[in-house]
Amino acid sequence: MSSLPVYFWRLAPDGYATRRQLRARGLRPGCQDVAAQLERPRRRRGPLVAYLYRVDRAKPVRPMTPAKWAALAKANAARRTCPACRRDAGYVIPASLGTCVPCAYPDPEASGL
Repeated sequence: MSSLPVYFWRLAPDGYATRRQLRARGLRPGCQDVAAQLERPRRRRGPLVAYLYRVDRAKPVRPMTPAKWAALAKANAARRTCPACRRDAGYVIPASLGTCVPCAYPDPEASGL
């Protein structure tokens, strides 16, 4: 097993990219292995590591199929549906609340208390 070349932060040569950088160009790593490693030093902990892939071996991103679009729409609708009142909140329900804002903070004057 050979070791990967390691580059310091912002000093990687042209032709290498992270997964996010590939995705921004409309590419994906494909079946290639990690080609290099990028390290960003930190003061009190180990360095941050990012894996680099070769751009010339990257493949185009697969297009979304109608079934994938439907599954994504269903998942997003589930994130907007309040489990307490079963209504579409119109926004993604915060995980910290677990319900929509009106259910999490009911108005005591509106309930007649």
